[in-house]
Amino acid sequence: MHADAEQASPTERSRHDPRRPAASPARPRAAADRTPGATPGILATGACVPEQVVTNASLATALGVTADWIVDRTGVHERRVAAPGEATSDLATHAARQALDRAGVDAAEVGLIILGTSTPDLPLPATACRVQANLGAWGAYAMDLDAVCTGFVYALDVAHKIMRCDPTIGYAVVIGADTYSRILDYTDRRTSVLFGDGAGAVVLGRSADAAGIAYTRLGSDGRQHDLVRIPAGGSRAPASTATVAHGGHYFTMDGRAVRAFAERKLPELVADATAACGLTVADLDLLVPHQANVRLLREVTKELGFVADQVAISGTHYGNTGAASVPVTLDAAIDAGRVRPGARVLLAAFGGGMTWGSALITWPGGTAGQPTREELPA
Repeated sequence: MHADAEQASPTERSRHDPRRPAASPARPRAAADRTPGATPGILATGACVPEQVVTNASLATALGVTADWIVDRTGVHERRVAAPGEATSDLATHAARQALDRAGVDAAEVGLIILGTSTPDLPLPATACRVQANLGAWGAYAMDLDAVCTGFVYALDVAHKIMRCDPTIGYAVVIGADTYSRILDYTDRRTSVLFGDGAGAVVLGRSADAAGIAYTRLGSDGRQHDLVRIPAGGSRAPASTATVAHGGHYFTMDGRAVRAFAERKLPELVADATAACGLTVADLDLLVPHQANVRLLREVTKELGFVADQVAISGTHYGNTGAASVPVTLDAAIDAGRVRPGARVLLAAFGGGMTWGSALITWPGGTAGQPTREELPA
């Protein structure tokens, strides 16, 4: 599959690869500022996608479809694939470093690292510990969190709550990263056309200028655990010549059931968040949804009353990047100038397990009256 991948031109890389200068004006490096008593919030974001571009044309012939067939069903035009030897920890490290640099925070000041991923470097130890070593964040403790595509939103909520409970943690790094190209069967057109690789990160800190996390809600329904899975390689079906021969280590999903779940869950996440915060869809400046399927997202958000400018889409160029999907899309929206002072941004994700989660982020500098966590109903 890698032999058919198309390398992006320098212009394409600068436009789509967050490791390189963005086309929009670069965000200035912020000075780290610990405001006594301030509630933890988002100081900066970062993202990383691999340089290798895989277009629909690269996949279509082997799958017995056309490039247009893929676009019509998924809305995806291309995706990024990690290079040989490039792992989840590498992408996560790039994203985290960029976020730390933008926040003006030294890795030595970080007290907590949480990595949301379902494609770790190794079954053990935690990939977050590899990221810690790469960053030199020796004062942090690190852990992985697996909620599949909801992993970043879960990790964000967990890190935020830990910091609220432990005032000794000045800064936390929260990452969503996945390399789905390592677990895809590229003869399966139901899955291989949807996914790509990437990583996104945020730095949390105590500053009056941080973007506030005003609301979060997480959920799961383990009765649907078999809708998205890798059948072999764990303790139930350990790796063997038989499991490898039968393709048991590839990602599988029940596409129809997952689509039905997403069509139901995304409206519920939006409805719950707006009701809890006393807002309407019109009050939201931006929805940053998990990029499960671009076509589905456009259909569902239109039905919910969102206009195109209110919905952040990155899946056309990156596909579904798993736990990286939400933070990569958020970072791209910020780089494009779509998140302005005072903006209300709703993150919404759903994934295998089945899991779901949302977070309302309020950027500083706007009009008064935006809800804080303390003002929300219990």
